[in-house]
Amino acid sequence: MEELARVERLDLPAGRRVVVISDVHGNLDFFNGLLAQIGFSTHDTLILLGDLLEKGVDSLTLLRHVMDLSQRYDIRMVCGNCDNLAYQFVGDPPLLPEAFYIRYLGKWGKKSILHQMAAEVGLPLRGPADYPALQAAIPRCFPKELAFLRSLPTMLVSDRYLFVHGGVPREDRLEDLPAWPCMKDDDFVGQYRAFSRWVVVGHWPVTLYRPHHQSARPLVLPHRHIVSIDGGCNLKCDGQLNALLFRWEEDPAAYESYDGFPLAVAADGQAGDDDCINIRWSQNPVEVLEYGPEFCRCLHPASGRTLDILTDYLYEEGGVTRAEDCTDHKIALSPGDVVSVVRRTSRGALVKRDGLSGWYTGRLLPAPADATPYFSPLL
Repeated sequence: MEELARVERLDLPAGRRVVVISDVHGNLDFFNGLLAQIGFSTHDTLILLGDLLEKGVDSLTLLRHVMDLSQRYDIRMVCGNCDNLAYQFVGDPPLLPEAFYIRYLGKWGKKSILHQMAAEVGLPLRGPADYPALQAAIPRCFPKELAFLRSLPTMLVSDRYLFVHGGVPREDRLEDLPAWPCMKDDDFVGQYRAFSRWVVVGHWPVTLYRPHHQSARPLVLPHRHIVSIDGGCNLKCDGQLNALLFRWEEDPAAYESYDGFPLAVAADGQAGDDDCINIRWSQNPVEVLEYGPEFCRCLHPASGRTLDILTDYLYEEGGVTRAEDCTDHKIALSPGDVVSVVRRTSRGALVKRDGLSGWYTGRLLPAPADATPYFSPLL
Protein backbone atom coordinates (compact mmCIF):
# COMPACT_ATOMS: atom_id res chain seq x y z
CA MET A 1 0.00 0.00 0.00
CA GLU A 2 1.41 3.38 -0.98
CA GLU A 3 2.41 5.56 1.96
CA LEU A 4 0.44 8.80 2.22
CA ALA A 5 1.94 12.19 2.94
CA ARG A 6 2.42 13.14 6.58
CA VAL A 7 1.45 16.77 7.08
CA GLU A 8 2.42 18.77 10.17
CA ARG A 9 1.15 22.20 11.08
CA LEU A 10 3.81 24.85 11.66
CA ASP A 11 3.01 27.90 13.81
CA LEU A 12 5.74 30.30 14.89
CA PRO A 13 5.78 33.66 16.71
CA ALA A 14 5.37 36.65 14.40
CA GLY A 15 8.70 38.21 13.51
CA ARG A 16 10.79 35.15 14.31
CA ARG A 17 13.67 34.63 11.88
CA VAL A 18 13.26 31.50 9.80
CA VAL A 19 16.18 29.80 8.06
CA VAL A 20 15.42 27.23 5.36
CA ILE A 21 18.19 24.94 4.07
CA SER A 22 17.79 22.10 1.60
CA ASP A 23 19.88 19.36 0.02
CA VAL A 24 22.94 19.34 2.28
CA HIS A 25 23.74 15.83 1.03
CA GLY A 26 26.08 14.86 3.83
CA ASN A 27 28.32 17.94 3.59
CA LEU A 28 29.01 18.67 7.25
CA ASP A 29 31.54 21.43 6.54
CA PHE A 30 29.12 23.41 4.35
CA PHE A 31 26.31 22.96 6.88
CA ASN A 32 28.36 24.23 9.81
CA GLY A 33 29.96 26.94 7.68
CA LEU A 34 26.59 28.29 6.57
CA LEU A 35 25.10 28.27 10.07
CA ALA A 36 28.13 30.15 11.39
CA GLN A 37 28.00 32.65 8.53
CA ILE A 38 24.36 33.59 9.15
CA GLY A 39 24.77 33.67 12.92
CA PHE A 40 22.24 30.90 13.62
CA SER A 41 21.05 31.04 17.22
CA THR A 42 18.36 29.91 19.64
CA HIS A 43 16.28 32.90 18.47
CA ASP A 44 15.88 31.28 15.01
CA THR A 45 13.87 28.40 13.57
CA LEU A 46 15.78 26.18 11.16
CA ILE A 47 13.75 24.25 8.60
CA LEU A 48 15.66 21.46 6.87
CA LEU A 49 13.90 20.84 3.59
CA GLY A 50 15.09 17.28 3.01
CA ASP A 51 17.99 15.38 1.44
CA LEU A 52 20.15 15.99 4.47
CA LEU A 53 21.76 12.64 3.66
CA GLU A 54 23.36 10.66 0.84
CA LYS A 55 25.92 11.56 -1.81
CA GLY A 56 28.25 12.90 0.89
CA VAL A 57 30.86 11.17 3.04
CA ASP A 58 29.58 12.66 6.32
CA SER A 59 25.92 11.62 6.05
CA LEU A 60 25.86 9.58 9.26
CA THR A 61 27.89 12.16 11.17
CA LEU A 62 25.68 14.98 9.91
CA LEU A 63 22.52 13.10 10.88
CA ARG A 64 23.77 12.74 14.44
CA HIS A 65 24.87 16.35 14.49
CA VAL A 66 21.37 17.54 13.51
CA MET A 67 19.80 15.20 16.06
CA ASP A 68 22.03 16.75 18.74
CA LEU A 69 21.31 20.32 17.61
CA SER A 70 17.59 19.54 17.70
CA GLN A 71 17.86 19.11 21.47
CA ARG A 72 19.05 22.71 21.87
CA TYR A 73 17.63 24.64 18.92
CA ASP A 74 14.27 24.88 17.16
CA ILE A 75 14.89 22.63 14.16
CA ARG A 76 12.17 21.17 11.96
CA MET A 77 12.88 18.76 9.10
CA VAL A 78 10.87 17.20 6.31
CA CYS A 79 11.78 13.95 4.58
CA GLY A 80 13.49 14.09 1.21
CA ASN A 81 13.84 11.28 -1.29
CA CYS A 82 17.38 10.59 0.02
CA ASP A 83 16.47 10.54 3.71
CA ASN A 84 14.45 7.32 3.83
CA LEU A 85 17.03 4.95 2.34
CA ALA A 86 18.13 3.47 5.67
CA TYR A 87 14.70 2.65 7.08
CA GLN A 88 13.46 1.39 3.71
CA PHE A 89 16.50 -0.90 3.53
CA VAL A 90 15.59 -2.60 6.82
CA GLY A 91 11.92 -3.08 5.93
CA ASP A 92 10.53 -6.61 5.81
CA PRO A 93 10.75 -6.94 2.91
CA PRO A 94 12.87 -3.91 1.89
CA LEU A 95 10.68 -1.28 0.24
CA LEU A 96 13.00 -1.01 -2.77
CA PRO A 97 14.10 -3.91 -5.00
CA GLU A 98 17.56 -5.42 -4.67
CA ALA A 99 18.47 -4.10 -8.13
CA PHE A 100 18.08 -0.54 -6.84
CA TYR A 101 20.59 -1.07 -4.01
CA ILE A 102 23.06 -2.77 -6.35
CA ARG A 103 22.93 0.17 -8.76
CA TYR A 104 22.79 2.93 -6.14
CA LEU A 105 25.47 1.61 -3.80
CA GLY A 106 27.67 0.79 -6.77
CA LYS A 107 27.52 4.42 -7.88
CA TRP A 108 27.77 6.27 -4.55
CA GLY A 109 29.81 3.83 -2.46
CA LYS A 110 31.14 5.45 0.73
CA LYS A 111 28.93 8.50 0.11
CA SER A 112 25.88 6.44 1.10
CA ILE A 113 24.76 6.26 4.72
CA LEU A 114 24.39 2.48 4.33
CA HIS A 115 28.12 2.15 3.64
CA GLN A 116 28.86 4.46 6.57
CA MET A 117 26.68 2.38 8.90
CA ALA A 118 28.31 -0.83 7.66
CA ALA A 119 31.79 0.59 8.22
CA GLU A 120 30.95 1.71 11.76
CA VAL A 121 29.80 -1.77 12.82
CA GLY A 122 32.59 -3.52 10.91
CA LEU A 123 30.48 -5.19 8.25
CA PRO A 124 31.40 -5.51 4.56
CA LEU A 125 29.02 -4.14 1.94
CA ARG A 126 30.31 -5.53 -1.33
CA GLY A 127 27.04 -6.78 -2.79
CA PRO A 128 23.68 -8.48 -2.17
CA ALA A 129 25.23 -11.31 -0.16
CA ASP A 130 26.17 -8.74 2.51
CA TYR A 131 22.74 -7.11 2.72
CA PRO A 132 21.07 -9.45 5.27
CA ALA A 133 23.76 -8.93 7.92
CA LEU A 134 23.54 -5.16 7.61
CA GLN A 135 19.73 -5.23 7.56
CA ALA A 136 19.84 -7.09 10.88
CA ALA A 137 22.51 -4.81 12.36
CA ILE A 138 20.99 -1.40 11.58
CA PRO A 139 17.90 -1.65 13.87
CA ARG A 140 20.10 -2.99 16.67
CA CYS A 141 22.99 -0.52 16.32
CA PHE A 142 21.21 2.60 15.06
CA PRO A 143 17.78 2.67 16.76
CA LYS A 144 17.83 6.41 17.52
CA GLU A 145 18.86 7.33 13.99
CA LEU A 146 16.11 5.16 12.49
CA ALA A 147 13.50 6.57 14.86
CA PHE A 148 14.48 10.14 13.96
CA LEU A 149 14.27 9.47 10.22
CA ARG A 150 10.97 7.60 10.50
CA SER A 151 9.46 10.49 12.46
CA LEU A 152 10.00 13.05 9.68
CA PRO A 153 6.87 14.53 8.10
CA THR A 154 6.47 14.90 4.36
CA MET A 155 5.62 18.58 4.63
CA LEU A 156 5.18 21.48 7.05
CA VAL A 157 2.23 23.79 6.45
CA SER A 158 1.05 27.16 7.75
CA ASP A 159 -1.47 29.63 6.40
CA ARG A 160 1.29 31.42 4.48
CA TYR A 161 3.88 28.69 3.73
CA LEU A 162 4.14 25.09 2.60
CA PHE A 163 7.55 23.43 2.97
CA VAL A 164 8.13 20.19 1.04
CA HIS A 165 11.20 18.64 -0.50
CA GLY A 166 10.00 17.91 -4.03
CA GLY A 167 6.65 19.59 -4.62
CA VAL A 168 2.89 19.22 -4.47
CA PRO A 169 0.23 19.10 -7.20
CA ARG A 170 -2.30 21.07 -5.11
CA GLU A 171 -2.81 22.78 -1.75
CA ASP A 172 -5.96 21.05 -0.48
CA ARG A 173 -6.40 17.47 0.76
CA LEU A 174 -2.65 17.24 1.33
CA GLU A 175 -3.01 14.20 3.59
CA ASP A 176 -4.48 12.28 0.63
CA LEU A 177 -1.38 12.77 -1.52
CA PRO A 178 1.07 9.88 -1.91
CA ALA A 179 4.27 10.72 -0.03
CA TRP A 180 6.89 9.67 -2.60
CA PRO A 181 5.91 12.11 -5.40
CA CYS A 182 5.98 14.92 -2.83
CA MET A 183 9.55 13.96 -1.92
CA LYS A 184 10.69 13.42 -5.50
CA ASP A 185 8.95 15.81 -7.90
CA ASP A 186 11.40 16.40 -10.75
CA ASP A 187 11.12 19.69 -12.65
CA PHE A 188 8.53 21.03 -10.22
CA VAL A 189 9.00 24.63 -11.39
CA GLY A 190 8.64 23.56 -15.02
CA GLN A 191 5.13 22.22 -14.37
CA TYR A 192 3.78 25.79 -14.27
CA ARG A 193 1.64 25.40 -11.18
CA ALA A 194 0.70 28.41 -9.07
CA PHE A 195 -0.31 28.53 -5.40
CA SER A 196 -1.88 30.82 -2.83
CA ARG A 197 0.74 29.93 -0.20
CA TRP A 198 4.47 30.23 -0.70
CA VAL A 199 5.57 26.69 -1.66
CA VAL A 200 9.26 26.25 -0.78
CA VAL A 201 11.05 23.28 -2.35
CA GLY A 202 14.49 21.79 -2.91
CA HIS A 203 15.31 18.56 -4.77
CA TRP A 204 16.26 19.94 -8.20
CA PRO A 205 19.36 22.15 -8.28
CA VAL A 206 18.08 25.53 -9.42
CA THR A 207 20.71 25.76 -12.16
CA LEU A 208 18.69 23.12 -14.06
CA TYR A 209 15.94 25.70 -14.55
CA ARG A 210 18.28 28.27 -16.14
CA PRO A 211 19.22 27.44 -19.75
CA HIS A 212 21.51 30.42 -20.32
CA HIS A 213 23.11 31.38 -17.00
CA GLN A 214 24.77 29.04 -14.54
CA SER A 215 23.29 30.34 -11.30
CA ALA A 216 22.80 28.60 -7.96
CA ARG A 217 20.93 31.57 -6.48
CA PRO A 218 17.46 30.59 -5.15
CA LEU A 219 14.74 30.86 -7.77
CA VAL A 220 11.79 32.99 -6.61
CA LEU A 221 8.60 33.21 -8.67
CA PRO A 222 6.32 35.71 -6.88
CA HIS A 223 3.45 35.41 -9.35
CA ARG A 224 3.31 31.66 -8.73
CA HIS A 225 4.32 31.72 -5.04
CA ILE A 226 7.17 29.23 -5.55
CA VAL A 227 10.69 29.32 -4.11
CA SER A 228 13.25 26.68 -5.19
CA ILE A 229 16.48 26.70 -3.16
CA ASP A 230 18.69 23.68 -3.98
CA GLY A 231 22.11 25.18 -4.77
CA GLY A 232 23.71 21.94 -5.97
CA CYS A 233 25.75 21.31 -2.80
CA ASN A 234 28.00 18.24 -3.31
CA LEU A 235 26.55 17.60 -6.78
CA LYS A 236 27.87 20.52 -8.85
CA CYS A 237 31.49 21.58 -9.31
CA ASP A 238 30.52 25.14 -8.35
CA GLY A 239 27.63 24.15 -6.07
CA GLN A 240 26.66 26.01 -2.93
CA LEU A 241 24.46 25.51 0.12
CA ASN A 242 21.69 28.11 0.23
CA ALA A 243 19.84 29.49 3.24
CA LEU A 244 16.50 31.20 2.62
CA LEU A 245 16.03 33.90 5.27
CA PHE A 246 12.83 35.68 6.27
CA ARG A 247 10.72 36.79 9.20
CA TRP A 248 7.69 34.64 10.03
CA GLU A 249 4.50 35.97 8.44
CA GLU A 250 6.57 37.94 5.90
CA ASP A 251 7.56 37.12 2.30
CA PRO A 252 10.91 35.43 1.54
CA ALA A 253 13.20 38.41 1.11
CA ALA A 254 16.83 37.34 1.46
CA TYR A 255 19.30 34.51 1.17
CA GLU A 256 22.92 33.68 1.93
CA SER A 257 25.03 30.81 0.69
CA TYR A 258 28.23 28.97 1.53
CA ASP A 259 30.39 27.41 -1.18
CA GLY A 260 33.78 26.83 0.45
CA PHE A 261 35.70 28.61 -2.32
CA PRO A 262 38.34 31.26 -1.54
CA LEU A 263 37.32 34.89 -1.90
CA ALA A 264 39.13 37.39 -4.10
CA VAL A 265 38.60 40.97 -5.27
CA ALA A 266 38.25 41.94 -8.93
CA ALA A 267 40.90 44.55 -9.76
CA ASP A 268 39.60 45.33 -13.26
CA GLY A 269 36.16 46.00 -14.66
CA GLN A 270 34.69 43.58 -17.18
CA ALA A 271 31.58 43.91 -19.31
CA GLY A 272 29.27 40.93 -19.26
CA ASP A 273 28.20 38.83 -22.21
CA ASP A 274 24.68 37.45 -22.07
CA ASP A 275 24.96 35.49 -25.33
CA CYS A 276 25.83 32.39 -23.35
CA ILE A 277 24.75 28.90 -22.42
CA ASN A 278 24.43 26.84 -19.27
CA ILE A 279 25.13 23.19 -20.05
CA ARG A 280 23.10 21.31 -17.45
CA TRP A 281 22.79 17.71 -16.31
CA SER A 282 19.54 17.23 -18.21
CA GLN A 283 21.12 18.21 -21.55
CA ASN A 284 24.83 17.52 -21.13
CA PRO A 285 26.01 15.30 -24.05
CA VAL A 286 28.79 16.98 -26.02
CA GLU A 287 31.03 16.16 -28.98
CA VAL A 288 34.76 16.84 -28.58
CA LEU A 289 36.03 18.66 -31.66
CA GLU A 290 39.54 19.38 -30.45
CA TYR A 291 41.24 17.88 -27.40
CA GLY A 292 43.49 19.89 -25.08
CA PRO A 293 45.13 19.20 -21.72
CA GLU A 294 43.28 22.08 -20.02
CA PHE A 295 40.31 22.85 -22.32
CA CYS A 296 38.55 20.93 -25.07
CA ARG A 297 36.71 22.56 -27.95
CA CYS A 298 33.26 20.98 -27.90
CA LEU A 299 29.96 21.03 -29.74
CA HIS A 300 26.83 21.01 -27.58
CA PRO A 301 24.27 19.34 -29.89
CA ALA A 302 21.22 20.36 -27.80
CA SER A 303 21.92 24.05 -28.41
CA GLY A 304 24.11 23.89 -31.49
CA ARG A 305 26.75 25.99 -29.71
CA THR A 306 30.50 25.46 -29.80
CA LEU A 307 32.49 26.32 -26.70
CA ASP A 308 35.61 25.49 -24.72
CA ILE A 309 35.04 23.21 -21.73
CA LEU A 310 37.50 22.32 -19.00
CA THR A 311 38.94 18.92 -19.92
CA ASP A 312 38.40 17.46 -16.47
CA TYR A 313 34.71 18.44 -16.69
CA LEU A 314 34.23 15.79 -19.40
CA TYR A 315 33.33 12.19 -18.63
CA GLU A 316 31.96 9.09 -20.34
CA GLU A 317 28.64 7.55 -19.39
CA GLY A 318 26.77 4.92 -21.37
CA GLY A 319 29.12 5.36 -24.31
CA VAL A 320 28.32 9.11 -24.47
CA THR A 321 30.69 11.99 -23.72
CA ARG A 322 29.07 14.32 -21.22
CA ALA A 323 30.03 17.51 -19.41
CA GLU A 324 29.63 18.61 -15.83
CA ASP A 325 27.52 21.75 -15.53
CA CYS A 326 29.51 24.45 -17.33
CA THR A 327 29.13 27.78 -19.08
CA ASP A 328 30.79 30.16 -21.52
CA HIS A 329 29.28 33.16 -19.74
CA LYS A 330 31.53 36.20 -19.36
CA ILE A 331 30.50 37.66 -16.01
CA ALA A 332 30.06 41.42 -15.50
CA LEU A 333 32.25 42.76 -12.70
CA SER A 334 33.33 46.14 -11.39
CA PRO A 335 36.63 46.91 -9.66
CA GLY A 336 36.32 46.01 -6.00
CA ASP A 337 33.68 43.31 -6.45
CA VAL A 338 34.22 40.33 -4.15
CA VAL A 339 33.96 36.93 -5.88
CA SER A 340 34.36 33.26 -5.04
CA VAL A 341 37.13 31.69 -7.12
CA VAL A 342 36.00 28.30 -8.44
CA ARG A 343 38.99 27.68 -10.72
CA ARG A 344 42.05 29.57 -11.93
CA THR A 345 43.21 28.69 -15.46
CA SER A 346 45.64 29.94 -18.08
CA ARG A 347 42.74 31.77 -19.73
CA GLY A 348 41.35 33.48 -16.66
CA ALA A 349 39.28 32.39 -13.68
CA LEU A 350 35.90 30.80 -13.26
CA VAL A 351 34.31 32.88 -10.49
CA LYS A 352 30.97 33.30 -8.72
CA ARG A 353 29.13 36.37 -7.49
CA ASP A 354 25.65 36.30 -5.99
CA GLY A 355 25.38 32.64 -7.04
CA LEU A 356 26.16 33.37 -10.72
CA SER A 357 29.15 31.59 -12.27
CA GLY A 358 31.13 33.03 -15.15
CA TRP A 359 34.57 33.64 -16.63
CA TYR A 360 36.72 36.60 -15.65
CA THR A 361 39.92 37.59 -17.48
CA GLY A 362 40.95 40.50 -15.27
CA ARG A 363 43.28 40.55 -12.30
CA LEU A 364 42.24 39.02 -8.99
CA LEU A 365 43.57 40.46 -5.75
CA PRO A 366 43.62 38.76 -2.34
CA ALA A 367 40.45 39.50 -0.39
CA PRO A 368 40.77 41.35 2.92
CA ALA A 369 40.29 39.27 6.03
CA ASP A 370 36.91 40.92 6.66
CA ALA A 371 35.60 40.44 3.08
CA THR A 372 32.16 38.86 2.78
CA PRO A 373 30.24 37.51 -0.24
CA TYR A 374 27.60 39.69 -1.91
CA PHE A 375 23.95 38.62 -1.84
CA SER A 376 21.27 40.72 -3.56
CA PRO A 377 17.64 40.77 -2.29
CA LEU A 378 15.31 38.05 -3.56
CA LEU A 379 12.27 40.31 -3.98
